[in-house]
Amino acid sequence: MNVQRAVLRRSRNDRVLAGVCGGLGEFFGISPFWFRLAMFIAFIPGGVPGILIYLIAMFVIPSE
Repeated sequence: MNVQRAVLRRSRNDRVLAGVCGGLGEFFGISPFWFRLAMFIAFIPGGVPGILIYLIAMFVIPSE
């Protein structure tokens, strides 16, 4: 049985900044809009939590 596993990568095609939300959307099989909305909500309380999460994800998740 050949089971293909999804690999978490930053998207090159569906990107706004670094492709983090596009890659998460492809990995989980949902629209990247929901990840972008979550990041936007995380930016609201002063910006630091959202920016920190995004920067960590940008460096940890490899590019396609």
